[in-house]
Amino acid sequence: MTMNDEPRLIKGGIAVDDRGSVSFTNDFHFEGVKRYYMIRNHRQGFIRAWHGHRFEGKYFTVVKGSALVCGVKIDDWANPSRSLPVHRYVLTDIAPSVLYLPGGYANGEMSLTEDAQIMVFSTSTLQESVNDDVRWDQNHWNPWTIESR
Repeated sequence: MTMNDEPRLIKGGIAVDDRGSVSFTNDFHFEGVKRYYMIRNHRQGFIRAWHGHRFEGKYFTVVKGSALVCGVKIDDWANPSRSLPVHRYVLTDIAPSVLYLPGGYANGEMSLTEDAQIMVFSTSTLQESVNDDVRWDQNHWNPWTIESR
C-alpha cells in the first residue's frame, strides 16, 4: 500500500476450521508507522472528537467490539467549514480491516459496543504529533447519529 491523501479501507478476512479462527489484514504493511496506542472508552456511545493533524497519518483497527471511526479533510485549519463531507466507517473485530486517514484530516471515534478497543498506528513520533495537533468540539461535524434501517 502506498500512502496517499485520501482515506482508504484495507479489508481483511477470516479463516475458520476445526481448530478455531484466524483473523487477518494481510494488505496492511506498517508503512511509515512510528508508534501505536489503544483507545478504550468507559461506555458505549462515548465520542472522542475532533482531533486533526496537518502531516500525521493514522491507521485505525478495532481489536475488540465495534466502533464508528470518522474522518474529515480540513479546508481551513483556523476555521474549518461545518459542511465538509464526513467519511464514516464502522470497524469491528468480526470483520477485520484497517482504516488509513492521511495527514490533513481530522478524526473522531465513537464506541458502538461497551467493549470497543481501537488500536491506532501513527506515522509520527509523539513529539511530532504534539507539534501538529489541532482540536475542535465533538459536534463541529456530527456524524454520531446511528441511522435506523
